[in-house]
Amino acid sequence: MIIVTGGTGRLGRAVVERLAEQVPAGRLGVSVREPEKAADLAARGIRVRRADFDDPAALATAFDGATQVLIVSGPADPAPHRLAIETAKSAGAERILYTSHQAASLDSRFVATRGHAATEQDLASSGVPFTALRNGFYASTTVFMLRSAMETGELILPEDGPVSWTAHRDLADAAVVALTDSQRLDGITPALTGPELLDYADVAAIASDLSGRRITRVTVPDDEWRQDALDRGMPEFVVDLTLGIFQAARRGEFAVVDPALPKLLGRPATTLREVLTAELLG
Repeated sequence: MIIVTGGTGRLGRAVVERLAEQVPAGRLGVSVREPEKAADLAARGIRVRRADFDDPAALATAFDGATQVLIVSGPADPAPHRLAIETAKSAGAERILYTSHQAASLDSRFVATRGHAATEQDLASSGVPFTALRNGFYASTTVFMLRSAMETGELILPEDGPVSWTAHRDLADAAVVALTDSQRLDGITPALTGPELLDYADVAAIASDLSGRRITRVTVPDDEWRQDALDRGMPEFVVDLTLGIFQAARRGEFAVVDPALPKLLGRPATTLREVLTAELLG
C-alpha cells in the first residue's frame, strides 16, 4: 500500500488524485489531520486515517501495511520528519519518499532548506531505500505575494534574487513517477525546477501584462519590511521565515534551472506565466 501524508494539502491531494488514475484505490492510503476533509477520498475506497507528525501512535496506525510512504514535508523543524521516517521503517515500508527542496543545504539562509538537508541525512542513515524529491520553489508563493499588489499597484518586498518558480502540478506528477517507477528516481534527485529564472521584478512585469494594470516592484530594506509585516499582524516566526527566503535568493540559492523535471515528465515544465494566468485570472 502507498501512503501519502498530508493528503488534503495542496501537493498531497494532487499526488493522490494522480495516483488514483494509475493505482487501485484499495492500494492507496492517506494520513490527514482532519479526516472529514478527505471524506471524498474515503468514498472512493482510499484508506483515510487521522495522523499528525507529533502523534507517534496515530502515525503508526496510519502507516500500518505501507509498502511505500511519501512524506510530504511540513514544518522547517526536521524532528517531526525524523519521527515519520522512523515510523515508516517500523511499519515495514520498503521505500520512503520525501518532498525536499532544490536548495537543501545545512548552511542555507532559509531555515526550511536547512531542515530539508537534515532530513535528507536522516533518510540516508535510515537503512531503507529512499527518494528525496528536491522540489523547486513553489510558484504559488508569488501568487500570495501578488494579492495585495494587484489592488495597490505596488509589489513591496525586500531585495531578492532569481528563482526557478515551479508549479505544484508538475511536482505532483514527478512524485507519482517516483512512486510508480522506483528505477527513475532513487536517492537524492536533481533539482526539479521550473523552466526559467525570474526575480520579483519579472513577476511584477508578468502580472502587469496579464492584468492590464501596472504593478511596480518596490524594494525596501529588510528591517523596514520586517517591521511593516509585524505591524500588519504577521506572526514573528512567519516574518523571519519569509525574510530568510529573500536572503537566500539574494545569495543565489534558488538560481538553478535543471532539465530533470521536463525530462521526467516527458513535457515542458509549466511556466510562471501559466501559473499566474490560472491563479490570478482563472
